[in-house]
Amino acid sequence: MRLDGKTAIVTGAGSGLGKATAQLFGREGARLGLLDISQRRAEGVAAEINAALQRTVAFACRADVSKKDELAPAIAQLRENLGPINILVNNAGIAQIKDFLDISSVEWQRMLDVHVKGTFLCTQAVIEDMLNTGWGRVINTASVAGMEGGPQNAHYAAAKAAIIGLTRSLALEFARSGITVNAVAPGLIDNILQAVEGRAQGSTVAGNISQTTAEQVRQFFLRRIPMRQLGKPEDIAHAHLFLASDEAGYVTGQVLSPNGGYVM
Repeated sequence: MRLDGKTAIVTGAGSGLGKATAQLFGREGARLGLLDISQRRAEGVAAEINAALQRTVAFACRADVSKKDELAPAIAQLRENLGPINILVNNAGIAQIKDFLDISSVEWQRMLDVHVKGTFLCTQAVIEDMLNTGWGRVINTASVAGMEGGPQNAHYAAAKAAIIGLTRSLALEFARSGITVNAVAPGLIDNILQAVEGRAQGSTVAGNISQTTAEQVRQFFLRRIPMRQLGKPEDIAHAHLFLASDEAGYVTGQVLSPNGGYVM
């Protein structure tokens, strides 16, 4: 029960990494606000958590994190149910695999809006709660793509690199306020291969690798991962839990990257 008495908002909580994190946080004692672009998915995860714990700890709201006019009322509703927010996991995101020359300006802007603007807006919406209580955890979701780049995802890698810069800047700004700000940068997670075939996983995913199958992509990455295995959503959830806990009270401005040795 490492999060007993704490309140947490997890964005992109409708499936994938966000769902795994919300489930783990619930088991560890947190009261939860689940934000997702799909109300149905968010409500489904909240219902699963509440049923498993046999009490109401999770509340769901729909919002596009890149749109302040949607986000503000959703945060206000969650705050009404939860009270002041102690923990924020900025997990909502989109992915698209596309050649650089084929990326449109609309696709480029949408990638930055969801990842970077969304992280900025969500953090700005709850940081005063943390300042008022003198304790807070902001955990942003980056990626190994933001650390080393990658072909066919220049806009995604750029957005994730920006999140790392934002994380470190906020960590410096709030270091004396009892608030830590860190990032988790996952390597290749098993369910992300669904993106190659163009199916949504957790948030909007668009994939269009021509003449490439999910299995070919799996084998390509497995050859590059020293542990010879892909990650699971639960691996990332446990990284989120550590950074949200009191044990990580002296950790701020860091990028924790569960990636099986893919990036060292």
